Amino acid sequence: MTERYPLAEIKDLPDDIRAAVLEVQDKAGFVPNVFLALARRPAEWRAFFAYHDALMLKEEGSLTKGEREMIVTATSAANQCLYCVVAHGALLRIYEKKPLVADQVAVNWRKADITPRQHAMLEFAMKVCGRSHEIEESDFPPLHAHGFSDEDIWDIAAITAFFGLSNRMASFSGMLPNPEFYLLGRLPRDKK
Repeated sequence: MTERYPLAEIKDLPDDIRAAVLEVQDKAGFVPNVFLALARRPAEWRAFFAYHDALMLKEEGSLTKGEREMIVTATSAANQCLYCVVAHGALLRIYEKKPLVADQVAVNWRKADITPRQHAMLEFAMKVCGRSHEIEESDFPPLHAHGFSDEDIWDIAAITAFFGLSNRMASFSGMLPNPEFYLLGRLPRDKK
């Protein structure tokens, strides 16, 4: 499998996008391919990452970073998006500090080693992912029972919907996961 669209070169990026990409590279040690794949269209790159950050980096609400990545991993698996399962599975392993959880969630989230709260969250996310037209009032009380507010529920749905877009863009374009993602969070980090 090869990428259908060549990745942008860092040197050719607009200044604001180059600065953001270099910041990611400094933090992660590599540049995730999504940053360079989407940079071929700077206006779309800016809109995509603004919405991504609004959903995934927000501090309000009760969803943890790990739960946000869990939603992405499970729904991306349902959408058969290799890039997002591998990349966000790595982040899920890191945030949850559980090296097996991403594989479990991607293959069969119903049998994964997750909490009842997370199970209810994924039950709802998967319905939004595949059958959002069937969402009804009875879908909300089970989430409320696990402490999710209406705003948290909006976040679950918005993350699912946003990554539906991301999954489709990554899949159609042939975006490949960086090799670095495959090992992240699988083994304990060396303490320095």
